[in-house]
Amino acid sequence: MAGMRAPSNANGIEIEYETFGDRDDPPLLLVMGLGAQLVSWDTELCESLVDRGFFVVRFDNRDVGLSTKVPVDDGLDVMAELMKAIAGTAPAAPYLLREMAADAVSLLDHLGIDRVHIVGASMGGMIVQQVAIDHPERLLSLTSIMSTTGDPDVGQPDPDVLPVLLDTAPDERAAYIAHTVAGGRLIGSPEHFDADRAAVNAGQSFDRCFYPRGTANQLLAILASGSRTEGLRQLDLNTLVIHGDVDPLVTVSGGERTAEVIPGAELMILEGMGHDLSAFYWPQMIEAITGLAARSAATA
Repeated sequence: MAGMRAPSNANGIEIEYETFGDRDDPPLLLVMGLGAQLVSWDTELCESLVDRGFFVVRFDNRDVGLSTKVPVDDGLDVMAELMKAIAGTAPAAPYLLREMAADAVSLLDHLGIDRVHIVGASMGGMIVQQVAIDHPERLLSLTSIMSTTGDPDVGQPDPDVLPVLLDTAPDERAAYIAHTVAGGRLIGSPEHFDADRAAVNAGQSFDRCFYPRGTANQLLAILASGSRTEGLRQLDLNTLVIHGDVDPLVTVSGGERTAEVIPGAELMILEGMGHDLSAFYWPQMIEAITGLAARSAATA
């Protein structure tokens, strides 16, 4: 589907988005992770969700893809701030996850959607958690995939995959694709990583927009936003938490803590799943998300 752009919101951000399905069906908003564009929600996955009765919306977060790029502060040393975070000190950041959550809500406003089922992956899971804390009245259900609460004692990456977060991507297309596929293989599901699909997605992303500074800005937003645990404890919302048991980037303790602190949350641990949305796991995820939506409709 051709991309569309929501007008500038209160944060001064324009959001690029795409929709699938019938607007009269229950809306489902998909929120992607660190440095990832809307195409990382695979079109086949979106269409499968449409087949289960959803009106699906995917979008580019600020600083990636075709959405607004936040003006760069030349005085902000990204690497120095990342090192501060690793040392346990809150870094300076151009914005916080709360502002990214507000971007998602502004997109709902633009689309005329009052309440929505919301699904977030990785950083997207953090964003949807923040939407639930700040705007619980806008949500029908919450699904957090391969994410965490922001508590420093859970969900931390294995040291050998830190380069995936910190390495600078090459600016030549073929090299970028190779670099992205190699990183995806390192953190993805060991038995189910699809290198061909990953290469296609990397090529689409490079062609739409190559902007590594945006990824760095988003990483600082994650590290500067702190814990959401106390806010999550206050939720009264049908919630599903999905995590892979061999995720090396956001380790499974992050998902376990998320489900532990959200009252009544359902935890689904997928055996052999790493930090990716492998097509192998789509049927289980779609079934669980559809079931959650049905339960939410029954209790609305």
